[in-house]
Amino acid sequence: MRQAARKSIGQALAELTAEFPDEDIKESKLRFLEAEGLVEPERTPSGYRKYSTQDMERLRYIIRAQREHYLPLKVIREHPEAMDLGLSPPSLNGGH
Repeated sequence: MRQAARKSIGQALAELTAEFPDEDIKESKLRFLEAEGLVEPERTPSGYRKYSTQDMERLRYIIRAQREHYLPLKVIREHPEAMDLGLSPPSLNGGH
């Protein structure tokens, strides 16, 4: 069984920019989200980031949560299961 192709940071950025044209997504944002522990791209032996399908879904989730629900990263970080499933951010009404 062949593993899905991993995307370079440039490819990931191009895909996200095409999907979210109104957002200002830059390499620095992807690096920041990695530094914050919200996404963990694989690294090549020479240190280049390679984003998996799951990484891309997490990035989409984070962007949607920030754009559509105005959630801060501190709150988004509490929803790893939803991120892994590519679900919409949990409702904040009447709960945690």
